Amino acid sequence: MGGSQPAVEMRGITKVYPDGVVALRDVDFTVRKGEVHGLLGENGAGKTTLMRILYGEIEPSRGEIWIFGRRVKFRGPWDAIRQGVYMVYQQFSLVPAFTVLENLILASSSMGRAKLQDVRRKAEKIEREIGLEVPLNARVEELSVGVQQKAEILKALMSEAKILVLDEPTSVLTPIEVRELMKLLSRLREMGITIIFITHKLREAKEITDRITVLRRGRVVKVVETRDVSQEELAKMMVGREITFDITKKAAKAGAPLLAVKDLWVRDDRGLMAVKGVSFELRAREILSIVGVAGNGQRELVEAIVGIRPVEKGEVVFSGESITQMPPSEVYRRGLVYIPDSRAVGLILDFNVTDNSILTRLKQFLSGGRILWSEARRYSSRIVKEFNVLVDSLRTPVRHLSGGNQQRLLVGREVASNPKVIIAAEPTHGLDVAATEYIRSLLLKLRDEGKAVLLVSTDLDEVFQLSDRMAVIYEGQIMATGRPEDFTAEELGLLMGGVKCEAKS
Repeated sequence: MGGSQPAVEMRGITKVYPDGVVALRDVDFTVRKGEVHGLLGENGAGKTTLMRILYGEIEPSRGEIWIFGRRVKFRGPWDAIRQGVYMVYQQFSLVPAFTVLENLILASSSMGRAKLQDVRRKAEKIEREIGLEVPLNARVEELSVGVQQKAEILKALMSEAKILVLDEPTSVLTPIEVRELMKLLSRLREMGITIIFITHKLREAKEITDRITVLRRGRVVKVVETRDVSQEELAKMMVGREITFDITKKAAKAGAPLLAVKDLWVRDDRGLMAVKGVSFELRAREILSIVGVAGNGQRELVEAIVGIRPVEKGEVVFSGESITQMPPSEVYRRGLVYIPDSRAVGLILDFNVTDNSILTRLKQFLSGGRILWSEARRYSSRIVKEFNVLVDSLRTPVRHLSGGNQQRLLVGREVASNPKVIIAAEPTHGLDVAATEYIRSLLLKLRDEGKAVLLVSTDLDEVFQLSDRMAVIYEGQIMATGRPEDFTAEELGLLMGGVKCEAKS
């Protein structure tokens, strides 16, 4: 790694929002030149706020920022980029309808240089230097998520980034793409690029980082050399208690079929066929995982099953009766519930805890056209208690809850209705280790109680840990089905990328 001068020094950073919420308290954060530095913490610990301050998106209430020994004050991301700081978010800042080259030209024009041939030559030179393969003439929307991410990193390097901030960079990648990203980050480190790696995946933090800073409740808990600390020790630093990584899954004999999907065809919002002849069966006391890279028809599939998206062809059978095209309220009443892949979809963030607790069971609390608020509050209080939702008050707007507590409320609301089948889409996405442990344990408990769980997940650790069976989906088709022990992570990654390999069904 480089000399003694740090690439980044953030001194005494404090951020208090206008509503009085203290996101950061006197945080000191130092990153050495040329290292990969991990930034870990629970949801709400302050990681994103700290990095948004570094990137110039928000101003600190107090504190100083030094870049390569020079004190700076950024008025916006454009100032940060000029000083060599570039942040790659989970949601890429690429124009999908443009080619990669057009995106690079657009970014370069904002920096005052946009000659097409100059941009192309520079991009090709960078690609050669670091062994990056990004098709410059391809439209972004036609590229896999992994290649889109490489295009975003290429855009950062085109802006001559010296400090690269990556926010949960592996959350939507296949195992093969994760491996490629790790190799790319190693090459960038060798070139002297400084990398800040924000992640919830402790195994990846251990694999790629040199040092790790752990935040908890807006404060720095500890800064450690990665080689000197275990995953279990990191998890304890993050949440303040021991975390069980090896959740015990008891053997269970699957019961009667509860849900059957037969030759289902479903269109996406653009009118294109997103689900193409999918068939599977889900039984009581079973967790069946639909595994695939995001955007391969998973959302359209589950929305068609629960009745919020029309079925083009095929049939959905629940408890022996066809529910194809049945209204969602009726599907719900019969005992099939849906936990969507976004808390912003499953919850109304400006509504309070009580309001959100009864959203999908409103009829139960109506009398003469009026809501029985006393009963609603009692019900909400029960969900909060049973599912360990940490709230100051039932009147607290849900947007003020951490991501983990929002997810507990969402899952608790659906599970409290005592359903037969739970469809859970990305139930732990973006959650810290404590909330992840809780949700995964809860899904296993529900399965052991005789319920059936259809799990849609891009997290392979989760899939291998929870599944009784798994079905790999690619471009709307099931590539293979089998038990977890039938697949290696490499085989699963190939299938997720559309490459057929031998698998048991």
